[in-house]
Amino acid sequence: MIVLTVLALSIIALIFGAQAYLMQNDTVALYLLAIGFISMGLAVYVLVQSRKRMAKMKIETPKIMTTVECRKCDTKNVREFERGDFVFKELDKCDKCDENKIITAIYKIVKEKEKPFTI
Repeated sequence: MIVLTVLALSIIALIFGAQAYLMQNDTVALYLLAIGFISMGLAVYVLVQSRKRMAKMKIETPKIMTTVECRKCDTKNVREFERGDFVFKELDKCDKCDENKIITAIYKIVKEKEKPFTI
């Protein structure tokens, strides 16, 4: 918000500088135009840098996985989490033995952060 205020004030300084130049007041026009351009440049620079920082801070949602097992034939299947999954929930029949499969684990995959290279 402060950066946008500085940007607006720099535009006002540029307008007043142009008016002073048209009134043949060169010294005041020079100062106002210099202040306007410098403050506008700094405000734009800060806006660009803050946008870059916000892009780097993007939050990634972790991938949640569900393990489904058959009690009778010990087949194990890992799939993505679906809404309504909970541990020990009975699911459809097993393809091999026609016994009901159950959910045995729900976990998230944690991606390790890259460590900076050091010598």
